[in-house]
Amino acid sequence: MSTSSVTNVKKNRWTSRKRRVKKSLSRSPLTRLTVYRTSKHITAQIDDPETGKTIVTVTTNSKVVMGGVTSTGNIAAAKLVGAAIAEAAKAKQISEVVFNRNGFLYHGRVKALADAAREAGLKF
Repeated sequence: MSTSSVTNVKKNRWTSRKRRVKKSLSRSPLTRLTVYRTSKHITAQIDDPETGKTIVTVTTNSKVVMGGVTSTGNIAAAKLVGAAIAEAAKAKQISEVVFNRNGFLYHGRVKALADAAREAGLKF
């Protein structure tokens, strides 16, 4: 089995999970907290479902969030992003959202981000 066929299988599974999650969340009128994860970074953004526009974005690339932390692809960095997105949502008077894990498994960094956002006061 070649590497490209393994990659395609993984990508197809991720795309299938992403489509399934998006379909269930599309029925909700609440704003969406969407998470995107790469091997080095994690991004969280809050979107308005009616207009489709992004309200707030926080990522591990921003120096404000990370400060002096050297590694951005770990659970500690995901917790910082989760707390920062919750604070930014509070500043925009958003208290309740729907969590869109974007096809990623609810485990590890995605779960850490969600737990940190809940601890900081965001409801979902």
